[in-house]
Amino acid sequence: MTDKSEKGGKGKDHGDEDTGAVRSLGEKDYLKALAQLHVELVKLQTWVQHTGARVCIVFEGRDGAGKGGTIKALTERVSPRVFRVVALAAPTEREKSQMYLQRYIPHLPAAGEVVIFDRSWYNRAGVERVMGFCSDDQVRDFLRMTPLVERVIVSSGVILLKYWLEVSPEEQTRRLQSRISDGRKHWKLTEMDLKSYGRWYDYSRARDDLFRFTDTEHAPWLVVDSNNKRRARLNIISDFLGRVPYTEIPHKKIVLPKRQKAGDYVEPEHPYKRVADRY
Repeated sequence: MTDKSEKGGKGKDHGDEDTGAVRSLGEKDYLKALAQLHVELVKLQTWVQHTGARVCIVFEGRDGAGKGGTIKALTERVSPRVFRVVALAAPTEREKSQMYLQRYIPHLPAAGEVVIFDRSWYNRAGVERVMGFCSDDQVRDFLRMTPLVERVIVSSGVILLKYWLEVSPEEQTRRLQSRISDGRKHWKLTEMDLKSYGRWYDYSRARDDLFRFTDTEHAPWLVVDSNNKRRARLNIISDFLGRVPYTEIPHKKIVLPKRQKAGDYVEPEHPYKRVADRY
């Protein structure tokens, strides 16, 4: 894959702007487009609930590729009981003794659910491989087995979508530096991120093998240029909406009922402990 770098503009969030062949996207235009997509996501949500559809979305990519921001944009206007985000912690000792994919299976969607994996079973082919948490034989077994498992998932009726967010080394550096300098983002920068940062081409080799073995007709990888966060989010949501065969479900016109009269109710003189108006 060809890497693209970005340059920031004055007074702009570099991660949301572009250079080269990619056009910039202002906040006003971004929010307008996002609002329109959110309306469609609500329609899709209603369809999923009505039909009992099962949808599974996998987000993968390097550290700083924009997975978290994309998931936030995707889910901020829908119900967390329908759009369920799965971000598993490191496996327990018991889970380490299980078949590798076993810990992920219980999180697959039931009827009326959209499950979003913020990283997934593909950890085995990425961070675990690069950082030496598994053997070469375990990686080979994973790459051989995963297409078969995903075929079973798809054959069962689950709509499985796999997105890979591709970021350039320059933009990744800028974003990780931002996490260091911005106190609001410190939690995003882990010790593992720092150790992984210097292994760019080890991750490139791992990514290449991942595509070679698991980019299948029944579960293809959908690659997104994420050097521009805003455009990447809009492109992913738009693509997602186009791949799920949802239709708008008719609903009754919503009218607020009349509110009851106070009658004999009297506000109590309770000594409430109120939050100070500091803003």
